[in-house]
Amino acid sequence: MNDRAPATGLMSMTGFAAIEGAYEGWAWTADIRAVNGRSLELRLRVPDLEGLEATLRKRMQAKLGRGNVTVQIKLQRDSAAAKSVLNAEALVAALGHLAEIEAEAKSRGMDITPMRASDIAMMKGVLDAPDSSLGDGAGPLRDAVLKSMDACLEAFLKDRAREGAALTSVMEDQINRIEALTAAAKSAAEAREDAQKTSLQRALERLLSTTEVPDETRLTQELALIAVKTDVTEELDRLVSHVAAARDLMKTKGPVGRKLDFLMQEFNREANTLCSKAQSSDLTAIGLDLKTVIDQMREQVQNIE
Repeated sequence: MNDRAPATGLMSMTGFAAIEGAYEGWAWTADIRAVNGRSLELRLRVPDLEGLEATLRKRMQAKLGRGNVTVQIKLQRDSAAAKSVLNAEALVAALGHLAEIEAEAKSRGMDITPMRASDIAMMKGVLDAPDSSLGDGAGPLRDAVLKSMDACLEAFLKDRAREGAALTSVMEDQINRIEALTAAAKSAAEAREDAQKTSLQRALERLLSTTEVPDETRLTQELALIAVKTDVTEELDRLVSHVAAARDLMKTKGPVGRKLDFLMQEFNREANTLCSKAQSSDLTAIGLDLKTVIDQMREQVQNIE
């Protein structure tokens, strides 16, 4: 069962979010970034905390549909909380060595500058580095990181939604433009009919004036074929239907990018056929404008989840 949170509109596949967190002397920075992709591809670069990668991957798969998504988490000991530990045995040994050195120097008549505490602290082994092992705290630390990543994921989704809203605005304008051009193509096709009839009548008169009158059945077939080759009614009807389908998809919750991409191919197919059947400079010009807008809209669709 997919527990994807329903989207309120189109979601972009690109997005970015970053977050910082801290827990019990540990600190981390994390970010989620994504670009377009044909399917969902997750690349996780996360600390080796038992269960962290698997749990995070599952949560992201439930929220995302498409895109090449990269997650990066950098975990380190919090320098402000980490404290070095004094090694008493090493300190005693170091002081003993210093006493021996001073005694030997005096026996040779040498005057040695007294050592300061800070100098002694710098001697190897006197101060142990902070413990960087997780120990029994691995589980709670993992849970704290996951909670932080939940917040990062929500910010990432909001960024995707923001970009999706911008894409929606652009695509709505393009759909409106396609609808207007389709209406203009219908008007141009109707205006073309009288000119076509006149042209066809003249051609028929020239044909009948020849010495050899063609077979009536063959003549009827040829006229019907010409009519079919120039009729753009079906193409215009399908363009109207595609406009309605595009608007419905843009109101659908969840990933619709693939469906929109397929629909753009259908749009382009009808525009190409319209141009090939145009038989009119006005209708051809409208068909070319349609192809331009459709190509522009298809570019936007490539960014939709």
